[in-house]
Amino acid sequence: MFGSTLWLTLATLTGLAAGFAREWLLVAAWGAGGRSDAFLVSLFLPEALRMALAAGLLSAAALPLYQQRSALQQQQWLGALAPRLLLCGLGLSLLLSLGAPLWVRLIGPGLDDQGYALAAGSLQWLAWSAPGFLLHGLLCVPLQARSRFVLAGLGSLLFNLPPVLYLALLGQQATPTSLACACLLGSVLMPAALLPGLMSDGWKPWRLSREPGAGRELLQRIGPLLSSNLASQGLALLERMVASLLGEGAVTWVNLARKLINLPLIALMSLNQVLLGLMSGAEGDQRRSLLRKGLSSATLLTVPAVAGLIGAAGALVALLLPNQAADGPLPGLLAWFAVPLMFGAWNALLARFAYAAGDTRLPLRCELAGSLLNAVLLAVLPFFFGLIGIAMAAVCGAILTGLLLMRRQDLLNQLPWRQQWLLGAAIMLLAATVLHPLSNIWLQLGLSCAYGATLLVAMALWLKPWRGAGD
Repeated sequence: MFGSTLWLTLATLTGLAAGFAREWLLVAAWGAGGRSDAFLVSLFLPEALRMALAAGLLSAAALPLYQQRSALQQQQWLGALAPRLLLCGLGLSLLLSLGAPLWVRLIGPGLDDQGYALAAGSLQWLAWSAPGFLLHGLLCVPLQARSRFVLAGLGSLLFNLPPVLYLALLGQQATPTSLACACLLGSVLMPAALLPGLMSDGWKPWRLSREPGAGRELLQRIGPLLSSNLASQGLALLERMVASLLGEGAVTWVNLARKLINLPLIALMSLNQVLLGLMSGAEGDQRRSLLRKGLSSATLLTVPAVAGLIGAAGALVALLLPNQAADGPLPGLLAWFAVPLMFGAWNALLARFAYAAGDTRLPLRCELAGSLLNAVLLAVLPFFFGLIGIAMAAVCGAILTGLLLMRRQDLLNQLPWRQQWLLGAAIMLLAATVLHPLSNIWLQLGLSCAYGATLLVAMALWLKPWRGAGD
């Protein structure tokens, strides 16, 4: 299990690194201006669909249905659903392409007329990536059922590789239409890479079959997961809309900060998968003991990383984007976006504690309450504090979600959340006041790395998450 988790972590990390490289090369080629904003607005809906599927929107609902069938029935089920999802993808692409001028005005209300034209033209091409995303999500199910996680986890890398190569080769000569076509090529590569393995297992993509009720059964299972995902994507859409109203380049800065912040989350994703499996096989006090160990591990992984990111934000931006670093908003934005990582890590494990008991509705209600607070604050804080107001709203929403998850599960008095959250806040504040203002790049980077490493050792000796339940 841990070997598969490690390889899946590496595959996912490679894909996210490629995604960050795409944003970095985009800014390096076009700058943080109207053209970059327009392309990122056009990419929002296709990217939201891809990320939702990568997070398990389809596979989490389809995997139990696939596994409950015999080998022959599995082939028939796959042969019946593949053409249906392909048709759904083509219909969704047509909807996005025909309505591109309307969608980009909804997502980026702050763009100018030229930006709207560029965004709509790019979305008309990007829309046709939907069939590839849906087919990839479906074809991952047989591989995951056979514990072949790595090939399924390479989807992000395959999607991002063509645009990364295109931007690296052409640089400032790259055009939005050609970049959109490169992304479209990546969406084709995603399912194409899975076909050889599935065909070697006996599946024939050209052999269609009938499976009455299979589509309706899948839709019934996917409903609660879709609700949760729509809440998350709705917040991301609000962030993009608010950023587009804060001036040219704001969308690009927010998107770049989000991509960079996602990189430390990979270890947490693997931790969530492992803990969910362990808690599902435990009950009562043993499950709560596993939760406490998991939360201690989450604190150990996030607090030093967040402290290092806050302290070294300016140095990281200066090294990655030297032409954009001077007096730019990205260092402060990156530091603020790092803060919700600790609370989000706790929320993910607290939700999985409920999942392990068979309750999927309670986490959804708590998440919706936190998302509502986030949305309300998004309408207020950015217009007083600028771009960092977007991150402030995310912090408040994450804290409320965590408190509700603990309160509804009677865990407020059983978990050391006060000690660990207050300690984490103090550590972040120290990094923000002492390390973040430093002007020397290498001094800031070196001290932040040393601070993070020292915290990692000290917190490991204090929390000791590797201890057994009875220690």
